Amino acid sequence: MAREDAFSDFDALLAGYQLTDPWEHDHGEAPLYAPDYRLLSSLLGIPLDARQVSESGRFARAIDAWTAHELRRAGFSSDEVWPRPTRPRVLARDVAMLLEKLPRKLSEDVASRLPDLAAVGPVDAKVLGRAYEKQVDVCIARWDRGPELLISTKAQVSSFGKNLPNRFEEAYGDAGNLRGRYPLAAVGFLFVQRSSVLIQEPDAFERTIDMIRKLRDPGDGNGYTATGLILVGWDDVAEGSVAVEVREHEVPADVAAPQFFTAMIRQVLTASPISFHVAVRSLLERRHIPVREADTDPATDA
Repeated sequence: MAREDAFSDFDALLAGYQLTDPWEHDHGEAPLYAPDYRLLSSLLGIPLDARQVSESGRFARAIDAWTAHELRRAGFSSDEVWPRPTRPRVLARDVAMLLEKLPRKLSEDVASRLPDLAAVGPVDAKVLGRAYEKQVDVCIARWDRGPELLISTKAQVSSFGKNLPNRFEEAYGDAGNLRGRYPLAAVGFLFVQRSSVLIQEPDAFERTIDMIRKLRDPGDGNGYTATGLILVGWDDVAEGSVAVEVREHEVPADVAAPQFFTAMIRQVLTASPISFHVAVRSLLERRHIPVREADTDPATDA
């Protein structure tokens, strides 16, 4: 069996990154989220260095790996955010808790077998929507709570205006499919677009911003909880390592990544009791919350 999967190229880089606090506001202030764009640039540089640039495959996986890392920075645990930073990428929290309770040698043996058991530890998370099954790029879910966060990521590196209508149609359909079955979940759409659109097709960039805004729920239960846009650029003729630049100042604040992560995280917390995701709440609210996490074992709680 292969010991690598679609995310393996990013494992070493992610392993060297600490989960820094993403919030820059103080207690009592409006939330201010600061994405780690440096990590995104480094992750995207891996497929670009290999000259594997496309709107799917390794380039898209790099976006997924970064998005999942951002949620872990916000306080969600490695096991509950899929894709996980190590194999298996999707692992039920209950299985992870079982591994924690097993004797070390047995736990290591079982864990080593999981990546080869696709039914137990798959690479992709698939959920049933209202009308059809959907592969979700980034997910937080548990059997006892159901899906709490579902994110679809898309990349566009060329043919901007030509492909936008298809992107809009696909995205809107997916929003209805997922929210129709999981109305309390945070359902998001994160769009990464190459910054060459600013020069080549500025009209397509304006339509992209409009699309990102219109895909959101206007208050009637239709559309996404949150949507976001990230612009990235690089030099096609560069030799050696490709430097990726995130053009954050070109994106309006109301569609930028900070508001996207803020809205998604707040929806997860709004739709769950205070004893769920206590670490996430504490980071967001900039204070210690004296509540035990719901699934913490009192016998081992420090």
